[in-house]
Amino acid sequence: MKIGRVLATLVAISASGFALAGPQEDYGQYCASCHCADRLGGTGPALIPETLRRFRDAGLSQVVLNGRPATQMPAFGEFLDQPGADAIVAWLKTPLDSVPPWGEAEIMASRQMNPDYVAVDAPVWDSDPMNITLVVETGDHHVSVLDGDTFDVLDRFPTPFAVHGGPKYDPTGRYVFIMSRDGWVQKYDIYGLREVGRVRAGLNSRNIAMSADGKWLAVANYLPNTLTILSTEDLSVAKVQEIKGKDGTPSRVSAVYQAPPRESFVLALKDVPEIWEIFYGANPPQFGFGHDWRIEGPVPQDTPFPVRRISTKGYLDDFFFDQSYEYIMGASRSDTGEGTGGQVIDLVIGQKIADLDLPGMPHLSSGITWERNGTTIMATPHIRDGVVSVIDMSTWETIKLIETEGPGFFARSHETSPYIWVDVFFGPNKDKMHVIDKQSLEIVATLQPEPGKTVAHVEFTRDGRYALVSIWEDDGAVIVYDAKTLEEVRRLPMRKPSGKYNVWNKITFSEGTSH
Repeated sequence: MKIGRVLATLVAISASGFALAGPQEDYGQYCASCHCADRLGGTGPALIPETLRRFRDAGLSQVVLNGRPATQMPAFGEFLDQPGADAIVAWLKTPLDSVPPWGEAEIMASRQMNPDYVAVDAPVWDSDPMNITLVVETGDHHVSVLDGDTFDVLDRFPTPFAVHGGPKYDPTGRYVFIMSRDGWVQKYDIYGLREVGRVRAGLNSRNIAMSADGKWLAVANYLPNTLTILSTEDLSVAKVQEIKGKDGTPSRVSAVYQAPPRESFVLALKDVPEIWEIFYGANPPQFGFGHDWRIEGPVPQDTPFPVRRISTKGYLDDFFFDQSYEYIMGASRSDTGEGTGGQVIDLVIGQKIADLDLPGMPHLSSGITWERNGTTIMATPHIRDGVVSVIDMSTWETIKLIETEGPGFFARSHETSPYIWVDVFFGPNKDKMHVIDKQSLEIVATLQPEPGKTVAHVEFTRDGRYALVSIWEDDGAVIVYDAKTLEEVRRLPMRKPSGKYNVWNKITFSEGTSH
C-alpha cells in the first residue's frame, strides 16, 4: 500500500515540480489544519461561499499563494502553482451540502456548567486583585494568571481551542470570559481559580464584549451570521440576533465593542456598509429618524436589545472609539482594495463627519490616545506599511507619520508612561519593538529582546511601573521591562504568549490599552 501511494505521488508531479492532486486533497493537506476538514473554521475562518462573498476569485488565489497580511495565513506558493490555487478557490466557492443550524436551542444544548464549582467569599490568594494579569498562551491553549507585583503564576488553566479577540472581565474584575475561534465561551472565576462553565455561542466567532453593567456578554459570529447575547450569570442565551443589511444581505460580524456611556454594543459588519448599535439599557434612546431602527418608530419598552442601524460609505470592519464613545474612527481591513483611509462617524447623529488620511491598512482597534499640547491625539500602527499614524482628534487631521522598521500590529501605553510601545509584527524585523516619546513623537529606543523571534503586544501593570512584552513563539516568554529605564527585569517562559490583559487597565478603560 505504501509503495503504491509513493508511486502515485511521483506520477502526479508535473514538469514544474508541483503536485497534481485534486483541490479537495490539496485543501486537506494545506488548509484543513486551520480551517477544519468541514470548512467551517478553526484557528482560521470558515471557507464557504457565505463567508467569501467579498473576495474576488483572483484575490483569493493570491491569498493562497502569498498569504494574507494581518493574519496567520501563510503562503503556499512553494507547494502550489497558479492552476492549483485556482482549483482550490473554485472548490471553496461550492456550497456545502448543509451548514449546521446554530440557534438558541443548539447553543443551550452545548452549555456545560462545572458541577464542582463553588463560589468563594474572597480570593484564595493574597495578591492585589486589581493587578492580576492574564496571559493567553496559544501554543498549547492555556491561560496563565499572573500576580502583577511578583509575577508569580497563580494558576495555569486550559482554554477552548484557539482563543481569539481578548478576554473580557466583569466590572468587579472577579470573573473573566474567554472566547475561541470555534465559538466556545468560557467563564472563569479568578478569585477561586476555577472554571465556572462554557457554552458554544457560534460555529466560527470573532470576539466578545461585556456590557457596562456586567449582565450581558455579546459574541460576534462569522458563522452563522449572528450576534449571540449571553447572560453572564449562567451563560444562558438572552438573544440570538440575525445580521442582515437593510437590503437583506446577510453579514458576518467583524467585531463587537461595548460603548459604556451609551449602554450599548456597537457592531462592525464585514459584508454590508452599515454599523449596528444594540442597546441593553432599560431606557434606550429615542432617535428622531425611525428608518435607522430595525423596529420602526418609537421603541417599545419591552423590546429586548433594540437595534439601530447606521449606513456608512463603504465597509467599516475595524473601529477605534474616542474616550467619550461619541465618535467612531472606522476603516476597512479587506483585501479588495479598500484597506486604506478611514472615516469618522458621529454616533449621536449617525453620520460621517470627517475622512481620515491613513496609508496602509490601519489597525485601529489597537489604537491608543493621550494628551499632547492641550489636545487629545491618537496613534495607530499599520499592517501593510512601516508607519504609525498620529491623529489630532479635535481636527481629525494626521499630524505625523512615524516611520518604523516594518508594519506593526499593536500599540500600547499607560497614563503614567511617557512612551508608546509599538511592535514590528510583520516582515524581517519582527524581532523589534519601538519605544516612542509621546511628546516629541520620535523613536527613542528600539528593543530587540531575542534576535530572530517575533516580539509583540505590550501590557502594563496597574501602576504602569512595568511593561510586559511577548516573545510570540512556541518556546516563547513574557519579558518584564522596567517601563522607565527600559531594562529587562524578568523573563517568564511561556508557550506562544499572545495577549496580556491587566484587570485594572481593562475595567477602567485605560487610554493606553485597547477596549
